[in-house]
Amino acid sequence: MAWRCVHISRPARLKLKDGQMLIMQDDDTITLPLEDIACCVLDTPQITLSGALLSTLAVQGIVLIVPDARHHPAGLLLPFHQHYAQADIIQFQISASLPLRKRLWQLLVTAKINNQAAVLNMQRHGEAKRLQNMIDLVTSGDKANIEAQAARFYWSRLFLNFTRANEADKRNGLLNYGYAILRAALARACVAAGLIPSLGVHHASRTNAFNLVDDLIEPFRPFVDQMVAQYHPEPAAASASLEDRQFMVGILSQSVLIGQETMTILAATEIVASNLVKALEHNSAALLRLPVCITGGSS
Repeated sequence: MAWRCVHISRPARLKLKDGQMLIMQDDDTITLPLEDIACCVLDTPQITLSGALLSTLAVQGIVLIVPDARHHPAGLLLPFHQHYAQADIIQFQISASLPLRKRLWQLLVTAKINNQAAVLNMQRHGEAKRLQNMIDLVTSGDKANIEAQAARFYWSRLFLNFTRANEADKRNGLLNYGYAILRAALARACVAAGLIPSLGVHHASRTNAFNLVDDLIEPFRPFVDQMVAQYHPEPAAASASLEDRQFMVGILSQSVLIGQETMTILAATEIVASNLVKALEHNSAALLRLPVCITGGSS
């Protein structure tokens, strides 16, 4: 199982040699086995790489993340669908009943709120229990949109003087960067499991190629929030530094629980995607196991 996310921030030349990735910078050359790599972030425009490496990254299922001028992830290179049961899994997705999709969304929302409450609890916030109690209000499909109500409660208590819409707040920059890294890892996991990322269980935008990823990311978001809360960035500093971005890439190495097993978030993305396939195949939302904060309750 791949476990490493490579972050390249200095000018470099990348090439393939003997099944490994060579990173050449000035007089230094680093060799990395491709089987160890899950994703690679090119955090500088001063990088050249060979077509052979690009092709091999795709075949190996390694996500290549390309940032924009502000160093925010702007694009992904994902492998073309290569799963042995691709046609069957696509049919499971297409034919998933509305009750099943609504039940899956209910589980995703309750897991998200559970993890948000755990984050507040880790921050020693006295109202974490009030947020936890909102889980009982989440019905199939979350008709009452408890997710949004919980979010308003959560954000107003996690950070002081904070709104998610404030682009000038560095905390938002770090949150968005961490979410983008998570999104890339989940997209990779979905493709590896044979799922079509554009076919969501709740999100259904015609212009979004990652509707399913945006469904599955919800229980993972609080792990990013916790990292930022512990990092204590200066709110007035709008842009994330190189050190900030390198810190947030570490989100994939954070530990979570699925069932009784402790694993990295990167490994958890793979488990969640494969469990979703089982849930769709057997028409049972109960087969979707979701990540839980190690110091929090169960979802």
